[in-house]
Order: sequence, then C-alpha cells, then structure tokens
Amino acid sequence: MLYLILGLVIFLGVHSVEIVSPTFRSAAVARLGERPYKAIYALLSIFGFVLLVWGYGVARQHPILVYAPPLWMRHLTVLLMLPVFPLLLAAYLPGRIKAAVKHPMLAAVKAWAFAHLLANGMLADVLLFGGFLIWAVADRISVKRRAVLRPVPGPPPGKYNDLIAVVGGLGLYVIFVLWLHVWLIGVSPLPTM
Repeated sequence: MLYLILGLVIFLGVHSVEIVSPTFRSAAVARLGERPYKAIYALLSIFGFVLLVWGYGVARQHPILVYAPPLWMRHLTVLLMLPVFPLLLAAYLPGRIKAAVKHPMLAAVKAWAFAHLLANGMLADVLLFGGFLIWAVADRISVKRRAVLRPVPGPPPGKYNDLIAVVGGLGLYVIFVLWLHVWLIGVSPLPTM
C-alpha cells in the first residue's frame, strides 16, 4: 500500500503545483529554462505513475474491503464510462465539446474515477480512484479561480474535431471494454450475472 500512496503523492503532487502556486511554473521556467523544467516534470510524473501502477498491483494482491458494492453498480460503471474516451480526445481536438465542457480532460478523469468508485470497494481502489477524483475536483476549482498566465499550445479548432472525438472515443471505449481492460488490468469490466 505504501508504494501506491507514494506513487499517488508524487504523480498527483507534480500535477497539483499550479493548484497550490499558480506562479510556480513560470518562476521555475525562468530559473531553469523551459526544457529542463519539462524534463524534470516528465521524469517525476513517469516515476510517480509507474510507482502508483506497481503499488496498485501489489496492493490488489492483499485486498482490504472498505465497502461491497452491489453487482448492478458494475452496469452503471460501464454506462458512466461511455463519455470518458470522447472527452479525452476532445481535450486535444478543440471544437464544440471542448468549448462546452471547458476542461474535458478533467471531466474525463472525474467520470472515470467516480465510475470506478461505484464498482470497486477495496482500500487500494478507494485510494487510487478517490485520490484522482479529489485531485480532478480540486484542479477544476483551481482552474476556475486562477487567471490564465500562459497560453496552452494546441491544435486549432477544426470542423470535424467533435466527430473525430466522439467516433474515435467510442471506438477506443469498445476496444478497451472488450479487450484492453482485461489485458492491462486483468479484470473484465463487463458485468456477469
């Protein structure tokens, strides 16, 4: 459990710098330079992510039950996961979805985390998904409150971006539900009766 917690602290901590100090990034880039800052950020993010994935796998070998969700919650989880991949793609494909949702990546993380909390009640699940849900809510609140300090680079809005995000996202959803979830996580997301 320690590795999972440490991985969450590092990964979410690195991604929470602007929540705590909106000017930290600018000051660090001025002091270190853009590339060294990005390299440190990326290395810490990757290290934290690897640690949390490994820690989650280890923690799952010694499960501690916090709550036992009813089986029908798995159906709800599968349904709530439908918009997650289209939202993830919409974050990188500016269009009407991104304009309406404003921060589709954070919306996708919140939906993913909440949906998984409904179907998983082990301590490792609560720490992982609960940690990401709390972080995404805090980051969304922070983004609303802070002024835009720097433009975020990205592609220009395109007239087919929403269509690409929805069709591509739903395609990824089907692939993940039918194959990748079992291959990567070892558990089928499809409810069995």
